[in-house]
Amino acid sequence: MKIMTFNTQHCLNYLTKEIDYDIMARAILDTGADICALNEMFSEGGMYPNQVRELAIRTGMENYFFAEAIAWPPEGPYGNGLISKYKMVRCEVVKIPDPCPRRYNGYYETRCLLKAELENGYTVLVCHFGLNLDEAENAVKTILENIAPKKCILMGDFNVTPDNPVLNPIKEKMKDASVGFCENTPTWPSDKPEIKIDYIFVSNDLKVEWACIPEIIASDHRVHFAKISE
Repeated sequence: MKIMTFNTQHCLNYLTKEIDYDIMARAILDTGADICALNEMFSEGGMYPNQVRELAIRTGMENYFFAEAIAWPPEGPYGNGLISKYKMVRCEVVKIPDPCPRRYNGYYETRCLLKAELENGYTVLVCHFGLNLDEAENAVKTILENIAPKKCILMGDFNVTPDNPVLNPIKEKMKDASVGFCENTPTWPSDKPEIKIDYIFVSNDLKVEWACIPEIIASDHRVHFAKISE
């Protein structure tokens, strides 16, 4: 199965600074992905349509789900998404607790975990970490509570580099798909990437055939792609 994660920056073309669903869809189609995790997506209720649905239509992946983390007036509901060639038999939005009290002076934003069970028996988790360490710690705790023991995939923008120890509890439960393939390949910013903050983790029963960070400039993040098997 071919899988990918993509922070689309609400489908904003990085070069033109305009909403561009077609360039985002092409970035997905060029990989041949069977499922794609999406970060920074808007849905109906404000200035935008359901952007997850828009990409599902353009990629031919008829199965899609939007997970709202927060609502921003006037833009609308905002969060994570998943599009898939496989039917989703169960989908859930798991809220990540906001740190209380906050330990830092940085920007805070409520986040969520998208959890989907596919018809082929896979569990897919899609997450976008906050910018502060206490937010990341809460995200990791939420993920650990929702990891399936087998056939589990975790993807998203984690906003931390690979050497950050906050990822260690996840690494103890799952394997980083990039290891041995592209573990030191940066994903942001897309035109001249400097740091890796986008990840694909899979449960230990799954085999990673290969993984890569294609040189695609669509949003401000590059896509992260992997091929896995049982």
